[in-house]
Amino acid sequence: MKRLKKEKVELFRQVLRETRRDSRFDDMDNFIQHGDTSVRTHCLHVAQTAFYLASRFHLRVDEVALIRGALLHDYFLYDWHEKSWTNSIHGYTHPRKALRQAERDFELSETERDMILHHMFPLTAFPPRTKEGWLLVIADKLCATGETIGGRLR
Repeated sequence: MKRLKKEKVELFRQVLRETRRDSRFDDMDNFIQHGDTSVRTHCLHVAQTAFYLASRFHLRVDEVALIRGALLHDYFLYDWHEKSWTNSIHGYTHPRKALRQAERDFELSETERDMILHHMFPLTAFPPRTKEGWLLVIADKLCATGETIGGRLR
């Protein structure tokens, strides 16, 4: 976030504040995503990375939708590490579960829905239809790789 202009940093913070308010966003701290990184921290990293990429490459995107969709892309609110058949296919199924949970707590735009539903491409059958969705796919893979490898190198 240091490399972004002050007004971009403030926009990110404002969207984050609004997303946290009256929602279960902070509950994601109770679940681990990759390595020892919580789902909440992972979503913050992904949102920051996607927003940075859009700014760095001067892409015309819906910045609020990009931030919100990235913050909510893993809003599934369960521990996928517990042993069960459904958790064994978590990579394929959690986008739809995250979308259902996000729709309970938020009014989502079509862009945000697309981002959440298709962020695991190519594990999901269909790719995102928006630039915001593609930025999320890229940022999610970058952050997940860093969190996974970083956890193993300690």
